[in-house]
Amino acid sequence: MNRMNKPQTILRALAPLMVALPLNPAWGFEEDGYELWLRYRALEGAQRTRVLAHAKVIVAPAGPSLTALAAVAELHRGLSGLVGRPPELAREIRKGAIVLATPASLPAIAKLDLDLASLGQEGYLLRATKVRGHAVTLVAANSDVGLLYGTFALLAAMRTGVDLAKIDVRSAPKVALRMLNHWDNLDRTIERGYAGESIWEWHHLPDVKDARYVDYARANASIGINGTVLNNVNSKAEMMTAPWIAKAAALADVFRPYGIRVYLSVRWSAPMELKQTATADPLDPAVRKWWKDKAAEIYKVIPDFGGFLVKANSEGQPGPQDYKRSHAEGANLLAEAVAPHGGLVFWRAFVYSQFDEEDRAKQAYTEFVPLDGTFAKNVIVQVKNGPIDFQPREPFHPLFGAMPKTPLAMEFQITKEYLGFATHLAYLGPMYEEVLQADTGRPRKGSTVAKVIDGSLDGNKLTAMAGVANIGSSRTWSGSHFDAANWYMFGRLAWDPHASSRDIARDWAALTFSTDRKSTEAIVEMMMRSREAVVDYMNPLGLHHLMDTGHHYGPGPWVSELRRPEWNPTYYHQADRKGIGFDRTPKGSNALEQYAPDVARQWADPKTTSDQFLLWFHHLPWDFRMPSGRSLWDELIARYDRGVAGAGDLRKRWDRLKNVIDPRRHREVREFLLIQEQEAKWWRDASVAYFRSVSGLPLPKGHAAPPLTLEQYKSRRTPWAPGRAQPY
Repeated sequence: MNRMNKPQTILRALAPLMVALPLNPAWGFEEDGYELWLRYRALEGAQRTRVLAHAKVIVAPAGPSLTALAAVAELHRGLSGLVGRPPELAREIRKGAIVLATPASLPAIAKLDLDLASLGQEGYLLRATKVRGHAVTLVAANSDVGLLYGTFALLAAMRTGVDLAKIDVRSAPKVALRMLNHWDNLDRTIERGYAGESIWEWHHLPDVKDARYVDYARANASIGINGTVLNNVNSKAEMMTAPWIAKAAALADVFRPYGIRVYLSVRWSAPMELKQTATADPLDPAVRKWWKDKAAEIYKVIPDFGGFLVKANSEGQPGPQDYKRSHAEGANLLAEAVAPHGGLVFWRAFVYSQFDEEDRAKQAYTEFVPLDGTFAKNVIVQVKNGPIDFQPREPFHPLFGAMPKTPLAMEFQITKEYLGFATHLAYLGPMYEEVLQADTGRPRKGSTVAKVIDGSLDGNKLTAMAGVANIGSSRTWSGSHFDAANWYMFGRLAWDPHASSRDIARDWAALTFSTDRKSTEAIVEMMMRSREAVVDYMNPLGLHHLMDTGHHYGPGPWVSELRRPEWNPTYYHQADRKGIGFDRTPKGSNALEQYAPDVARQWADPKTTSDQFLLWFHHLPWDFRMPSGRSLWDELIARYDRGVAGAGDLRKRWDRLKNVIDPRRHREVREFLLIQEQEAKWWRDASVAYFRSVSGLPLPKGHAAPPLTLEQYKSRRTPWAPGRAQPY
């Protein structure tokens, strides 16, 4: 008999997966946000009775893998908290059991006509049914990782009031690779990170594996994330040395039971900087051999290593263009090295050059579209959601729909580099949804960005979505309680890019704060309003890149003296006495030519361009008449004021929830909302003061003048702002 069949042996095997959090059955303690959306608080009344009736026993696969054990551990943890006692672990199926089963572990489920084949290797089925004559709650999948995902979904259903006697849920990911990109540096600083130091204790690794790594893996697995890039895209050559590979291998060992593969960002010139080749030319035989040998070295210690992420020939980073080679030639070099091991290469399309006078918004399209179809089969081109750089609002990137022969990955930024860091409430779900549901017009109407990403438009099987993480040593993980919503939302939208951001917000609010319907809806309403408020007080009417330099915190529309023109806000708003906005029509940079004809035609005319993108595509006179009947100048001021009012409204809405949210989290959120309200005024006043000085126009009647002079706003400094970029 396999020893792992014995329930007590299974419990001993679970121990390493259950060390991180104490089980607290009630609210009689101060909540700090560490548990994220995995809070297993005691159920009450009818729901507790229903869960008890259907979750007395866990029946796990015989001879379980570490992944199946992780699922059992989560059920053990969750049910101990929800109903106050751990479930029994049993070998035999009986009434009221939760049965975790794959066709391989329990052939009897084949008789139930479950259509598991359509779920793929990661999907799951939750169903109230009968197995061998016993009424059970079945968690079925084709693999153990599917069982793990199904386990988290079942626990969420229990917490949100789903009747287990009627449960019937099928879910499978529409995107194959759902990844976090950490911008963590080797000294534990995090570029554009606003939640403390890196959670990777590099100095202690590989010998010490912090229990927090397990909780990180649990949180990611609970929302379907299956890959993580450990280090910054502005990578260091040292990451490719044996000591650092060993550290990555230690993390991979922790994450493997949770279905998470490790990837590494690599510096293009690593072999040369490590003095092991004379060049980094991708066509040089010695360079090709070095990368092949390095890949073999990595796979020897990380057998399921995912592959490489590369930032090349952008913002001063080295790359194949240094040797007059193309992005495809550079990517294919690395693809050749990892292909024998099943590895992938993610090649970022975020490129722009100080020596290119072309509109920065056009450069990626210009460089990559001619290469469509020339990348190796295991290369994915990773494209930011918009053509500039994670701005509060951008039109979708023109590359989406323009490279049908090349798999394209979506890159979203979860960390809010341009949206108030961690102190401003900005739920990014509506922004992601806006981009994913945008119609590229290629090859036909209805060809949305989501259909490009999930592969359905062009038949690509290699599909991916990446999110730049904001995870750090902060007890809240993301720097604030509400910023965790963006992590959660990213995972859910990566699983299904067609999902509703409102529905996802509702689930997060219920799991994180309260399952009371009225309270949940109040929180969701705050979340759905938040990003638009931020856009109004930071970047209204399609303005973009107006932040201060370096740290990117606070307003700086006057900045004009940085050494690269496209780093300056004045490059983007081009405000003068006559008007404001960046002309991207055929009369200007003609960035519109990169979009499908129907899309370009709509945005070419300011009268058919939505207010959202008006000044992104058009330079217009201050007296241009807006749909509201106001002049452009008057509308701009009104939007700034609307943003300030929106920030204040968020704080007032949160105040009304004081009696239903635990005291510590309510206080901490409120403190940040007060900062947001103050800084919304700062953004409004500084921006209005500057644009008034440029336009020479008086403020519209009823709108307050900024309380300080423009010079006073310009002199404000924030040297303490976190997350600065490292020197290139």
